[in-house]
Amino acid sequence: MVMKSEDGRELRSFRFKDEDESQEVRAVERRMLLETLASQLPRNTISFSSKIRTIERSKNDETVLKLEDDSQISAKIVIACDGTRSPVAKWMGFPDPSYVGHCAIRGIGIYPDGQPVEPKVSYVYGRGVRAGYLPISSTKVYWFVCFNSPSPGPKITDPSILRQETNKLVQNWSSDLLDIIKSTPDEMFIRTPLVDRWLWPGISPPASIGNVVLVGDAWHPMTPNLGQGGCCALEDSVVLAKKLEQALKSRTISVEDAFRSYGSVRWPRIFPLTIRANLVGALLQMDDPLVCSLRNNVILPKLVQLGPMLEHTNFEFEPL
Repeated sequence: MVMKSEDGRELRSFRFKDEDESQEVRAVERRMLLETLASQLPRNTISFSSKIRTIERSKNDETVLKLEDDSQISAKIVIACDGTRSPVAKWMGFPDPSYVGHCAIRGIGIYPDGQPVEPKVSYVYGRGVRAGYLPISSTKVYWFVCFNSPSPGPKITDPSILRQETNKLVQNWSSDLLDIIKSTPDEMFIRTPLVDRWLWPGISPPASIGNVVLVGDAWHPMTPNLGQGGCCALEDSVVLAKKLEQALKSRTISVEDAFRSYGSVRWPRIFPLTIRANLVGALLQMDDPLVCSLRNNVILPKLVQLGPMLEHTNFEFEPL
């Protein structure tokens, strides 16, 4: 892992083997992860492009999901992992996630003959703008540029506009990052306002209501500053599966009980991580020149330690 200033000056570098052998970073392309998980399901299990329009309770206590294609699903159990803008979460009484003051443009550089980037995570810090990149395969390099914005602004999908905006943000930065952005196909650009939802105890709705439960971003959207959004969703799935296994094997534990237990177990991990991710982002996105100088010349080079910096990634669980 290497940290740099926007002019390419190295601020700090780590080798996991030297600093903390228990830690590592692995990059997985989201599409590959989803396809791998989907491949483990029976054929025709997934109905794609099936957005939920409305949710209702039936007289026999089932949940009826009415979809935008006018079809509907009547379910005894609903496990909703339908993303940050989850209609199920809204139906359960959760507020919309809050915008945190910065946006991200992301993409994947494609190198058919082999990518040139070293196998390390590289972070670049500027004033109110930061970026990062790392290889995710022998031919692909993932990158992001995060920047301050007073509002989320309109949704932008035009790749030419996104490319122009990205180049403007980092036009004087290191050539490595600029080359990766240049190698990114138009269809790989995506712009996202960063949001989160803080699950205040006693105020926020529970993770489940009856036979409906939330998982991942649908329940606890968090900013990507700790790299734990997708990881926490996988953790949720493991814990929820364990709780459901216990319910299926027991005559005294209902599915509703399993859902409630899952929420109780996961909340103490999710809530602090959401806050920590928000605060880390706020610190790294500061644009005050004195604060940025302190960050680049004191905090990152001399105070940051790898173990404490990545301790949030440690998660122990029983095998299923």
